[in-house]
Amino acid sequence: MSKSTWGSSCLWSRVRRLKSIMMMITTQVIAAGINILYTIVGNDGMNTSILMTYRFLCASIVVVPLAFLVERNKRPKLTWAILLQASLCALFGGSMALNMYAESVILTSATFVAAFSNLIPAFTFVLAVFFRLESVKLGEMAGKAKVIGTLMGVAGAMLLTLYKGHQINIFPKNFHLLCSVQHKDGEVVSSTHQRSFHDHIIGSVLAFGSVLSMSLGLILQTKMSEMYPCPYSSTALISVIGFIQSFVFAICNERRWSEWKLGWNIRLFTVLYLGILATALTFTFLMSCVQDEGPLFVSVFTPLGVVLVAIVGSLVLGEQLHVGSVLGSLMIIAGLYLVLWGTSKDIERPSKFMPSTNTEPLEVARDDTSTILTTNILANSYMAPTISSEEDGIMKLQVKFEMGRHKDQEIDKAKN
Repeated sequence: MSKSTWGSSCLWSRVRRLKSIMMMITTQVIAAGINILYTIVGNDGMNTSILMTYRFLCASIVVVPLAFLVERNKRPKLTWAILLQASLCALFGGSMALNMYAESVILTSATFVAAFSNLIPAFTFVLAVFFRLESVKLGEMAGKAKVIGTLMGVAGAMLLTLYKGHQINIFPKNFHLLCSVQHKDGEVVSSTHQRSFHDHIIGSVLAFGSVLSMSLGLILQTKMSEMYPCPYSSTALISVIGFIQSFVFAICNERRWSEWKLGWNIRLFTVLYLGILATALTFTFLMSCVQDEGPLFVSVFTPLGVVLVAIVGSLVLGEQLHVGSVLGSLMIIAGLYLVLWGTSKDIERPSKFMPSTNTEPLEVARDDTSTILTTNILANSYMAPTISSEEDGIMKLQVKFEMGRHKDQEIDKAKN
């Protein structure tokens, strides 16, 4: 390989990495906006079950045509078993999880739930062990890191829920862009919802249930990808079924059709935001980054969403930060990175026994949680897309390519 070719390849690699970084930052900004909009429409009085119904409807309108165009000739035959799996994925990873998530944001705060959602990889690891999809290897550093990270995340969640401590003032008081006041009969009334301790406890339970439901949904999606390895089509299928489930729940919860009207207001903007940005754009960015950089690269950016929500929540919503929430969030994020580190070691382990002169393709072992961690970035967005099992083949080709390149380098050294 000539120096000019090597230089252009290196430059293109840096450009691709920069593009992926910008995509993930944009994805986190969009995810932070979702939490803020949940709080705003909740204060506006919109029923969360109706919001979720519109969200899945908009997601279906966006993703179904995309799946038809991209995977028209790739989809296997749709069977009753696949429909059953899709229904369970839509229930646990979609309609039920997102309804609890949105309600918990309204009852607690956007920052609180954003930090809580970082428990998804740890909970997924626990469920994977419970269902015997993964074994706990306490004799290895990777296994210890996963267990310690999970325990640290749970401890951080308990601290986040039960302890407040002193208030932390990041910005000047009364510097809130959307916390305007409403004049009602001459009386000044705050536009923000005053949350009680009872609301905080109920919201915490809903946040816990949302994380648990989403984790179970991700495991189901991983299994579904084995029978239906079409990420766009499976996401479209889950979106349609999630819309039906959400519509039935919303009709049972709210039968006044006047509540379903959107109008030219914040409710319509939120629905369009969730459907276009949080669904189509975020899904496209995620799939691109997974293909270019891998699942762990995607998962590393999730704590950025907590920081963004904390800043925007303080500015826009007037949310108050306390010592307990900061310490709890830091513990959850530290636990997240421990779980990610343990997973990365499990993925890298086969490469330690890779002979430098062998050109036979290696079977790269990849556990279910490494695939599931890929989807954590979208847990706050709308629903995680299933990751195709074709990625395993891509990983094998990448390993074979690296082995061949290493062998070529050794031959060049021998010639010199």
